[in-house]
Order: sequence, then C-alpha cells, then structure tokens
Amino acid sequence: MTPRLVVVDAELRGQRVDVVIAGGSLAAIVPTGGARPSGDDLVVPAAGGALLPGLHDHHLHLLAMAAAVGSVAVGPVDVADSDALAARLHAAAGEATRGEWVRAIGYHESVAGELDRHVLDGFVADCPVRVQHRSGAMWVLNSAALAAVGASADHDGRFLRADGWLRERMPHHPLDLAAVGRRLAGYGVTGVTDLTPTSDPAEVALLGAAVANGDLRVAVTITGSADLPATQTPQLARGPVKVVVGDHELPSLDDLIARFQAARRLGRAVAVHCVTREALVLALVAWQEVGAVRGDRVEHGAVVPPELFADLAGLGLTVVTQPSFVHERGDQYLTDVDLADRPHLWRCGSLVDAGVGVAFGSDAPYGSADPWAMIRAAAQRRTAAGQVLGAHEALSATDALARLHGSAAQPTRPREVVVGAPADLCLLDRPLTEMLATPDALAVCATIVGGNVVFSRS
Repeated sequence: MTPRLVVVDAELRGQRVDVVIAGGSLAAIVPTGGARPSGDDLVVPAAGGALLPGLHDHHLHLLAMAAAVGSVAVGPVDVADSDALAARLHAAAGEATRGEWVRAIGYHESVAGELDRHVLDGFVADCPVRVQHRSGAMWVLNSAALAAVGASADHDGRFLRADGWLRERMPHHPLDLAAVGRRLAGYGVTGVTDLTPTSDPAEVALLGAAVANGDLRVAVTITGSADLPATQTPQLARGPVKVVVGDHELPSLDDLIARFQAARRLGRAVAVHCVTREALVLALVAWQEVGAVRGDRVEHGAVVPPELFADLAGLGLTVVTQPSFVHERGDQYLTDVDLADRPHLWRCGSLVDAGVGVAFGSDAPYGSADPWAMIRAAAQRRTAAGQVLGAHEALSATDALARLHGSAAQPTRPREVVVGAPADLCLLDRPLTEMLATPDALAVCATIVGGNVVFSRS
C-alpha cells in the first residue's frame, strides 16, 4: 500500500493543524497533535508554516520555457545598452562549441534600437546568433545564422511569426522540460495551462511524455489550435482553443467568427489573445455574434478601456492577465505606450469591481514564471525603476493570491484545503500573513502534487 503523507503542525485558515493525505486526496484535517502518524507514514514537519492550495499558472508556454533553458538573457533588466548587449553576445559566442548557435531571448528596442542582421554582425560575426524579441513574435538572425538556414543573401535577418519555418532549418536544440518542472515546483506551482496555439501532435506527445516520466510533475492543461488532432495523451487535459488576434494584423470579422465556430464544433471554449484595444473590440464583436460559453477567456487584456467592462461582464468572460509586466516592462510602457492607453494597462482591480472574472498567468518565458513576483506586482503596481503604474488597479496580496488558486477548468474559483480535495498543496516556511506582507518564492518549502512531495527545500 502507498504510505500516507502527514503534514504536521501547519497553519491553515489561522489554525494549527495536522493534515493527513491518502490516495492522492486530503483524508483528514485535525488539530495539531491529533494525526498521530504511524511508523509507515511519511511525515512533513510544517512548524507553523502556512499550507495553501498549490498555485496554478493560467497562461504559460512550456516548450518555449524548456527552449529558454541555457539561453542568453538580453532584456532591459539584463543589459543596459548596445555595449553591454555586444559584450554578452560575444561572451556567449566565445563559450559556444564550433557550429553551436547562440540563442538570446527577451530583447527590447530600449536596449539598442531595432536589430537586423547587420547590427548583430557588428556584435558577433563568426558564430550563428539568433535573438528573440521579448514579445516572442520575432527572431533576428545574424549573417552566419542566415547562411545556416538557407535564407537569401539580401534578407534583413528579421523573421516575424516564422517559428515553424525556422525550426525546420535550425539544428535540433534539446528541450529541458525537467528543468522547467523543477522550477515550477520550487515556486509552489502544482498546475499550469499551456497557451501555445500549436497544431503539431508531436509537441503534444512531447509534453505528455514529460508528464508521464516525471519531468513535469505538475498537472498540465493544453489549449492548441482548432486544427490540433485529438491525440491519445491521457496525461494532458484539454482546455479552450487558442485563437490569436494579431496585435498589428487584425483578422477580418468573418475569419474570427469562423475560428470561434470551429472551436464550438469541437465542443470547446476559446482563449483569445488580445493585446490592443482594437483586438479586444474585434473579439467582443465576434463573441456577440457567436455567443459566449463557459470557459471562454481573454488572454492578456493588456489594454481594456472602461467602456468594454460591461461587455466583458455580460458575456461572462474571464480575463487572464499578467500583472508582472507592470514591474518587468512598466518603465518602457511609460515612454512607449500612447498616453491615452496608459490608464488602461494591465487592469486588475477595476475589472474585479466591474464583475469581470480575473485570473493570473505568467506568460513564461516571455515573463517571469515566479508567481510570488506576480503577487507583488499586482499589489504594488510598481515598475522596476519604482514608478507607480495604475495605482487604482492594485489588489490586496490576499486577492492577488486567489487569482492563482483557481483550477484550469475554473480559473476564477479558488480551490480550498478541505477534506476530500485533491492533495495539490504548497507549504510555506512562515505564516500566511507574513508571506503576503513580503511575497518571496524562497519561502516555499514543499510542494505536493497528487499526494506526492515533488519539491522540498530541505
């Protein structure tokens, strides 16, 4: 028989308790000292640390996170200017073995302006280099990389939404999903929803295998496009169909309605990528035509003007947003975003007040996967330089935490630690009030998924 797991002397809803886990569920919750573990039980001492439902990241990209392992970070928080960028890329090229590519991620124009092959050649000319924009939508290749993929000699090196084309022509890069799994477990994350709009069954099979062999020790829900075949991957739940409304190339209304209808024919909701106000307006018109169903979501909602609140609430849509971007990108927003849009950036509090469902996702690797940083950003609304962006959108840390306690199927309904619930838990090394005062991922001391300890800091 599988031994019971007993969490001893944990803080739960302000009380000190012992929690008994058996068969992957919470079997008993009793006052501290009442569990009386046997010699066969596995005991986890909590010493008064808070026991919480495991966190769920409602928007990330697992394969991209795995690909980012070992990549060179070149975002504004990593390199200050073109000289620092050149030094970092040059150092990475010096460490690369012959024929190995340098893969850099997180670039933004505030570092060194617009990149093309010629700019990159000035940094590194004798080693293939590819740099991803922090939006994830564009890669820039230097001349050595362009030659390796067989691009034309006059190509400027900029590839927008061409991941599939590039992937077929670049050397295979092993994906370290085990590292991703360890990282998520270390944050107290027990479940994720992958929002990659893939139509490739091989990518689904790769994720399914990683869950099956224990590399990804979290519950995984995938979205994918409407064209993704129904593959046999029992390890992966299916969520809504991902629909991308391009930030700068809007589809026609008829095309968007057709994509919504394709999802409906599969019996599935839609998760619609909307960053600009124009994209959100178009998506809402499509929803009005097709009708909304339970599980329909707006992804990002970077710009949501108040005149759209009633439509979002009336349709029963959930906005899955990224408050971490206020901290990570806020200083660029304050200089780059149109003044008329700044009050509407990455809304949280006003959406909640308007009756709109709100859940949080990291968008990792395009944002930090640390959910506790997400909670800090939602509560403080401060940029990396300390400026306040949208103070009226702040949530309490308690409310922000709840936005990470929903399930994949019900993102806005926080799960609870109660008898009979699945044993997907996060144990802290301190009481909850202390954690929420200064949220810190290092306070996570154990993560339990399905009754198994998948992370222990000790």
